[in-house]
Amino acid sequence: MQRRPGFPARLPGSGPAAVRSTPVAPAARNPVAAPPVGVGLDSAAVRARMVQKLAAGGITSAAVLQAMGTVERHRFVDSALVNQAYEDTSLPIGLGQTISKPNVVARMCELLLGAEGARTDGLGRVLEIGTGCGYQAAVLSHLAREVYTLERLRGLHDKARNNLRPFRLANVHLLFGDGMLGYAKGAPYAAIIAAAGGDAVPQAWCDQLAVGGRLVAPMALAGGQQMLLVIDKTPHGLKQSVLEPVHFVPLKSGIA
Repeated sequence: MQRRPGFPARLPGSGPAAVRSTPVAPAARNPVAAPPVGVGLDSAAVRARMVQKLAAGGITSAAVLQAMGTVERHRFVDSALVNQAYEDTSLPIGLGQTISKPNVVARMCELLLGAEGARTDGLGRVLEIGTGCGYQAAVLSHLAREVYTLERLRGLHDKARNNLRPFRLANVHLLFGDGMLGYAKGAPYAAIIAAAGGDAVPQAWCDQLAVGGRLVAPMALAGGQQMLLVIDKTPHGLKQSVLEPVHFVPLKSGIA
């Protein structure tokens, strides 16, 4: 069994290639944040209605539906948008980025669970490219043994840390760095999931994916249309499947 990298961790070198981790668990002196004001937003019934819609829309994984019903999405959006938190829509989270639609998060997570390795051994170590506000990482924490999540924008990395702190998710590791480089120190990964789409999948992601693992990411095809891409790593090489159209923010390199 591969030993998990210690934290705080940093890749060798400096500049854009550097990756720094931030622990999610809060110090004892930090109070648990109160939920945003909003009618019924802290009610399980509100999330249950969202889950019913997800199931009606084709999500069949009981584990995914349970995770979606557990994580309080309203805690990850700005206070002015909390009344839209459980609608099936993407919402701005600042710095030109968005929180994905609930059905997109659920769909991509369900695809991860469909990998050969996940079907036999459960979902082990997952690398998320694009932490954003931290919502998808929180959902993944209920599905995977460990979640390593990379964010290239310092402002969002800090926002995700603050959003996730009250949940005390010991299996989520926040990393600040260039997502296109992945995080080799934690490889190999049972699954890799990306919240931004480019013209090609970075080679580093494929290299860091375990045999039997699955990569799910948006990718722009000829003409600019983004499609959901699934790559399975088999003993004989990579197997690629192109699924439905999606709309994600562009994949960028470097840190900011």
